[in-house]
Amino acid sequence: MSYWRLFYHAVWGTKNRLPLIESVWESDLYGYIWGKATALECIPHAINGMPDHVHVIISIPPKLSVATLIGQLKGASSHHVNENYADVSFAWQAEYGVLSFSEKSLPAIVDYVKNQKKHHAKNTFNVAMENFDSTG
Repeated sequence: MSYWRLFYHAVWGTKNRLPLIESVWESDLYGYIWGKATALECIPHAINGMPDHVHVIISIPPKLSVATLIGQLKGASSHHVNENYADVSFAWQAEYGVLSFSEKSLPAIVDYVKNQKKHHAKNTFNVAMENFDSTG
């Protein structure tokens, strides 16, 4: 078995950045993404977001490209939402943002993601972690 320690902070938004993630099924969505990531042999560390975007802190094995993983997470999770919450027409935007970081930074970044709603409410979010092309 190969040894690897690769840490990523991925962010992607809903289609046209509409507030499509509803609080009644938000935790189910994040749990589904977590399970899909685990099934793909990744190690999720934190998943959270706002009504118009999601943050995923994850370790991805070298055999899986970041683009492939994000495509699979987005595709499977949008299908899950549309199948289970019929009143919703849910889609993710095509774009995403991703940053790599060191293991030393993991606790601080996980804390940041776990406290998304607090950061947004207080306007204390990190622009580098939130800013990505989000036009659709």
